[in-house]
Amino acid sequence: MSDVLELVEARLRTTLGEPDARAAVTFLGTDRIEVLRFVDNGVVRYATLGMSAQPMADPTAVLADPLRGPRAELLLSVRAGRVESDKVLRPLAVLAASPQVEGVVVAPGASLNVGEPLWPEAAFTSVLVASPGGLVEDLELDEPREPVRFLPLLPMTPNEAAWKRVHGAEALEKRWLERGTDLRDPLRAGVPLD
Repeated sequence: MSDVLELVEARLRTTLGEPDARAAVTFLGTDRIEVLRFVDNGVVRYATLGMSAQPMADPTAVLADPLRGPRAELLLSVRAGRVESDKVLRPLAVLAASPQVEGVVVAPGASLNVGEPLWPEAAFTSVLVASPGGLVEDLELDEPREPVRFLPLLPMTPNEAAWKRVHGAEALEKRWLERGTDLRDPLRAGVPLD
């Protein structure tokens, strides 16, 4: 499915410009996952490339359909120069490989946990998967393939992740919005949840 990845990379380049760096990770038994880095006006954007090569399959399905099923890539935006955010490359690749490794379908509203800080000294060990379409538009593919969706990732503190499990993704996003939370700030504190 290299044609899909070529189209995905072209969409990323058209929207975000030329990447200034890229890294690749291959996990045993999975396809290669790349992470591209784009820098724009003091914001570093990381985009996965490889997750959309195959559709995500329902883990309860007996056979995975090679054409039908949701496809996605992950996007993470961080304010530049405040932390060693490039250390997020491996955790992002792990998250992008999770549909192949764990059979999960990554969709808006989901929580993804990497079990360690996203970068050194980060207060975040998990992310909330946000709705697509804001930064990079969906990439339509020929039928019967579903479009590739570019899913923004919003870093969560452990307390925010626990609160989200009880109250839901929409409630957490509303709380962030009400408090004017800068979700790109790699050093931000957790939002008050009382």
